[in-house]
Amino acid sequence: MRYIVHTLGATASAAALVLSGLAAGTAHADAAGDTGLYAPSALVLTVGRGEAAATATVERAVTLNCAPAPSGTHPSPRAACRELNTVDGEFAMLNGTSGRPCTRQWDPVTITAAGVWQGKRVDWSATYGNSCEMRESMNGSAVFAF
Repeated sequence: MRYIVHTLGATASAAALVLSGLAAGTAHADAAGDTGLYAPSALVLTVGRGEAAATATVERAVTLNCAPAPSGTHPSPRAACRELNTVDGEFAMLNGTSGRPCTRQWDPVTITAAGVWQGKRVDWSATYGNSCEMRESMNGSAVFAF
């Protein structure tokens, strides 16, 4: 009887070792990670009140992922990614004017983009005198229309 108990104990221990080895092997295979065909393009875009990105109070923020497919919390990810692709991720190139007049009221608005664009680190910001000047400067751009 003792022999059966010892044999069952040894068998249970061996089975536990084999199963833990399989589980560890599976975890290791998952941890290797996926390699994608596209360089990552994932951004956090913000609009805030203040004169500088470091001190502005963020009022709105969205995420924007452009590769491999447009997604995120941005209300129009396809349009925003299309515009960024057009200017090759250069946020300063989104500027334009629609000719609409704005008041000279000083109520600074700072917009930021931080993250990765086609595999390259992005940390961009711009400050405008007020929200009208920001909209005028962006000329209807979908990127910061949230």
